[in-house]
Amino acid sequence: MVASQTEQEVKKFLEDWMESPQVTNISGVANRILLTGSSPRFNVYCNDFGWGRPVAVRSGAGNKYDGKLTVFPGAEEGSIEFEACLSSETLQALAEDAEFMDSVTK
Repeated sequence: MVASQTEQEVKKFLEDWMESPQVTNISGVANRILLTGSSPRFNVYCNDFGWGRPVAVRSGAGNKYDGKLTVFPGAEEGSIEFEACLSSETLQALAEDAEFMDSVTK
């Protein structure tokens, strides 16, 4: 499947996604759950594919849905990085939640 993709198809897919980004909603499958992904055993910052050590690491678009939290070992020893995937509706609900906003703005 991967080998069958052409450069034009991939560019078209990315251009279309930039025009209308979609985040998969799993609310019909599960409700009120927290899912995490990644592994602390895979040091993503030690990979060098010939152009130097990564400066940032993010998961791919195919693994995104509302409420997904991805955890990576950080670039600095002992640190961790979080990538949160939240829909605009979820972000709006958080912004309108006074208790949440109070806890994150102190």
